[in-house]
Amino acid sequence: MSDKFDVVVIGGGPGGYVAAIRAAQLGLKTACIEKWLDKGNKPRLGGTCLNVGCIPSKALLDSSQKYHDAKESYGVHGISVGDVAMDVNAMVDRKDKIVDQLTSGITGLFKANGVTSFEGFGKVLANKKVEFTAHDGSVTVIDAENIILATGSIPVNIPPAPRTGDIIVDNEGALDFRAIPKRLGVIGAGVIGLELGSVWARLGSEVVVLEAQDSFLSVCDQDIAKEAAKIFKKQDLDIRLGARVTGSQINGEEVEVTYLDAKGEEQKQTFDKLIVAVGRKPFTDGCLAGDSGVNLDERGFVFVDEQCRTSVPGIFAIGDIVRGPMLAHKASEEGVMVADIIAGHKAQMNYDCIPSVIYTHPELAWVGKNEQELKAEGVKYKVGKFPFAASGRAMAANDTDGFVKIIACEETDRILGCHIIGGHAADLIAQAVIAMEFGSTAEDIALTVFAHPTVSEAVHEAALAVDGHAIHIANRKKR
Repeated sequence: MSDKFDVVVIGGGPGGYVAAIRAAQLGLKTACIEKWLDKGNKPRLGGTCLNVGCIPSKALLDSSQKYHDAKESYGVHGISVGDVAMDVNAMVDRKDKIVDQLTSGITGLFKANGVTSFEGFGKVLANKKVEFTAHDGSVTVIDAENIILATGSIPVNIPPAPRTGDIIVDNEGALDFRAIPKRLGVIGAGVIGLELGSVWARLGSEVVVLEAQDSFLSVCDQDIAKEAAKIFKKQDLDIRLGARVTGSQINGEEVEVTYLDAKGEEQKQTFDKLIVAVGRKPFTDGCLAGDSGVNLDERGFVFVDEQCRTSVPGIFAIGDIVRGPMLAHKASEEGVMVADIIAGHKAQMNYDCIPSVIYTHPELAWVGKNEQELKAEGVKYKVGKFPFAASGRAMAANDTDGFVKIIACEETDRILGCHIIGGHAADLIAQAVIAMEFGSTAEDIALTVFAHPTVSEAVHEAALAVDGHAIHIANRKKR
């Protein structure tokens, strides 16, 4: 292939396609290689996030929550709906339609911005060349001035529960159930396990979540984790900690799972479907020639610096294949940063201000440090909390579970972290992210006017509570 590109992006997920669009906007001749094929073998952009991750799972979460509300919660508002039924096929078809719209939208954005799209596999060769293998098997070599690796991640498989047909599935298979399983097992009580478990529990499945760790949601502030555990229990999510799966046996249309419980005793449980959600790993297999010069660690992550440069000048790596949380928004912003750097601009990401969200109901969201991290680091801090049960807007919405927690430096009052569990946590956390990005203190938020009545007032009140000045709850007396 005679064409030479300023930038070749390998991977069309939320890191890759954003990097490609940004590079093209900056006047760089840009190509993007994406291997994804849908169930009909049709090429698709968007990667895991749009096709079988963030977007389709949220579609199912929203549909299942609306069903649950109609069945369980509308009565308190005086709304009588009679018998409520869920058409699972319609729900899944709606999810697929949303995926189609969004992935087609990226194709349109590529055309609008002049990004050249290649459908197939990309492999980095020596001297910044990219071997492109089309889906028909034809191979060409593309010259690149710069390369951005954005190949994403894939689910981790575990030997005791290998994926088998439509009975033992990963997150992708769990998005395509066409009937509500009576008994659903989930291995892993992380983000994916809790979200998918919530979807089917709302629709009537008996859900058992087997988590190998002894602590629940250890990545979260433990105030948030404890509150979530209590709420999920009320929602009939049977979460069993210290449960290490040792084997599985498919018997007809069901699967028997063997595991060691927290006491080390062997237990067995039978399910109609089993979701394996024990984490993800970087997808770098076959993406790098032996002489490419790009270095990986023992887990398959690409070594990069703070600006996503690899060991080879002109080759960058972003998203799930590099250090840091495996989050779509982190990948996207890394893509923008790298494109800006290639174009000669000064760019830097603030990795201390990346929010995380779990889209259960209530949602969990956080940014910055949590209490256990600050204690381990010996940092002196102060805390303000405000419950949604004291929020007039949350009461009006009949959605009062959870609270906002703000942690600030005891000496400077600068916000060190914010942790929210509540009905709008995913959106509310953005207020804390913006505040922390600008180096705000708790007092800065306390002095800001918030609209009334809104659930965001809980953020305001939590900031006031940091120094014992909350208005709508009784403040703790200082020791």
